[in-house]
Amino acid sequence: MTTEVDSFPRRHARTQRFTLGAPRSFTVAPDGSRVVFLRSGSGTDRTNALWVLDTEGGGERVAADPRALLGGASEHLSAEERARRERSREGGTGIVGYATDAAVELAAFALSGRLFTAELRAGTARELPVPGPAIDPRPSPDGRHVAYVARGALRVVTAEGADDRALATPEAEGVAYGTAEFIAAEEMGRSRGFWWAPESDRLLVARVDDTPVERWWIADPAHPEREPSRVPYPAAGTANADVRLFAIGLDGVRTEVSWDRARYPYLARVHWSAAGAPLLLVQSRDQRASLILAVDPDSGATRMVHADEDPTWLELFPGVPCWSPSGQLVRIADEGGARRLAVGERPLTGPQLHVRAVLDVSDDDVLVSASAGEEAAEPEIGEVHVYRVNELGVERLSQEPGVHSAVRAGGVTVLVSATPDRPGSRVRVLRDGKPTATVPSYAEDPGMSPRVTLTQGGARRIPCAVLMPRDYAGDTPLPVLMDPYGGPHGQRVLAAHNPHLTSQWFADQGFAVVVADGRGTPGRSPAWEKAVKDDLAATVLQDQVDALHALAGDFPLDLGRVAIRGWSFGGYLAALAALRRPDVFHAAVVGAPVTDLRLYDTHYQERYLGHPGEQPEVYRRNSLIDDAGLVDAAEPHRPMMIIHGLADDNVVVAHSLRLSSALLAAGRPHEVLPLSGVTHMTPQEAVAENLLRLQLDFLRRALAPANGGEPR
Repeated sequence: MTTEVDSFPRRHARTQRFTLGAPRSFTVAPDGSRVVFLRSGSGTDRTNALWVLDTEGGGERVAADPRALLGGASEHLSAEERARRERSREGGTGIVGYATDAAVELAAFALSGRLFTAELRAGTARELPVPGPAIDPRPSPDGRHVAYVARGALRVVTAEGADDRALATPEAEGVAYGTAEFIAAEEMGRSRGFWWAPESDRLLVARVDDTPVERWWIADPAHPEREPSRVPYPAAGTANADVRLFAIGLDGVRTEVSWDRARYPYLARVHWSAAGAPLLLVQSRDQRASLILAVDPDSGATRMVHADEDPTWLELFPGVPCWSPSGQLVRIADEGGARRLAVGERPLTGPQLHVRAVLDVSDDDVLVSASAGEEAAEPEIGEVHVYRVNELGVERLSQEPGVHSAVRAGGVTVLVSATPDRPGSRVRVLRDGKPTATVPSYAEDPGMSPRVTLTQGGARRIPCAVLMPRDYAGDTPLPVLMDPYGGPHGQRVLAAHNPHLTSQWFADQGFAVVVADGRGTPGRSPAWEKAVKDDLAATVLQDQVDALHALAGDFPLDLGRVAIRGWSFGGYLAALAALRRPDVFHAAVVGAPVTDLRLYDTHYQERYLGHPGEQPEVYRRNSLIDDAGLVDAAEPHRPMMIIHGLADDNVVVAHSLRLSSALLAAGRPHEVLPLSGVTHMTPQEAVAENLLRLQLDFLRRALAPANGGEPR
């Protein structure tokens, strides 16, 4: 019998969703002799150490132990480092990121704002005395220098800790060198702001001027004695940061890289390898046009390598653009209704594959992550696989159904596999395709196996996961809990074990839980993802309704008692459901929702809805509220629990406060749960645990039968 001490909500919170202790952030040496990775000491230990695996003998050793390096002292993070971790959704401590030289012999990382290096062959680590707080240290490819950011300046020091100096210093308040601006880190998947030359003699360095960006204030009402934080936030339709790029030599000589920044203000990707000139991917503000540019670092001039246009938007992909070792351009493109891999001018994949990311490029092939395309023979619901692609064809490396990814170098592949029948992920080291070692995980076993059915619902074949109570043996209809994310870049229906644990816990409390990935979610086709353009609200909500009604024909769902819960976009979707379709949804848990879409950031919101100054009605009809109050809310009133972290700098609490005010003005019942000191993440153990319990209590109250079974 489960006791209060080891209840699922408590263990789920204590283990950070059973991720602590799992190995991650792999790097393979180019000679294939070793694999570097991060891992904490147990399933409840948040502090990551740096590890090295010998691929020949299979032995592991610690290359850097943060507790030893800090002498047992607690970490102190700068505001800049806390912001970086918030953007990357990093909830761990210790070594949460590292970078290596080209030979993967020297690693650099920051701890508590101090700069450390580790000799990966010898297994020794030491501190380099530099001005701090140090952010994002990166060794030069030859391992002789380490570049890092401190107080907005890009600095460099020798690997021995000598000759520390600034290569670029901010000229004014609001200017920083070597870091990613808010929307690059939050929306573009670019978390860094400087890149070493392969010859180790200079760097490309981003200069970010946040001066044009509106300032917002993030306060902590629970501590009125503390000053609010003043943060630059580029809300839809307002000014972005001014981003420039410079080539800066170790001798301090700097050359600005020039391109049409007025037409293409977004610096989305930078790639610099020995195979060719540095590559930039720059985007227009409406994200319907982009250029891939080659840079002459001596003059700063750029030449166009490839141009793309799309009437809806152009997606950004991990790992591209880049050069192949032979100097051909590698990219992912939406062409002919499919998401294809192209090398040079030739597409190498067809509509059977939906390519998601480029993982590695070698002389012989390209390693990609992909899911089944629209024309695949089998739907493979929720599966993501690793493929080798070249001119001779496509070979799938991951065989068992599940969600797979990989890192590769020197003939060695680290394959990370999550499957429906096994908790967590299994990490195997392959040499020439044959397993030679495994990397153990110390993550805790959740103690439950989700009773999940992966299926498709409705005429659009919406991917769905249905979870029933593990002790359910009858056919009596159960109250339904829809548990979606439902929006861009947020696939929830996955052929893996752990993503369904929270849904299963709710199911075990007496619900039939339904997770539906409707249009707008990733992994199916470009048309599927782009169907939400200008019509975000109606499209995603209709797909939830259609999936629910279709599944009711095959599962014992009580359509008279249907609730919905979600966080972030899922919170927006949950509120949409309660306000616009109360005929279907009878209660909603609304977590950190975007309610007035004009208050969310430029790169995200304008991609889907355009510029609010040009399309105000599009923003109005897709928002939950506007200046006049609730938008298109229907009768009857449905109970709603609104949850929001007061320290959230991504979806600021103003969204929930304005929604609550609009509901109050309309006389609609609702509850508000403010989370003091909590950001868009909820890493705090007590908060994460009790959030699940409070949601369950609300759902039980809201769906309790009354007057013949109708929900209250």
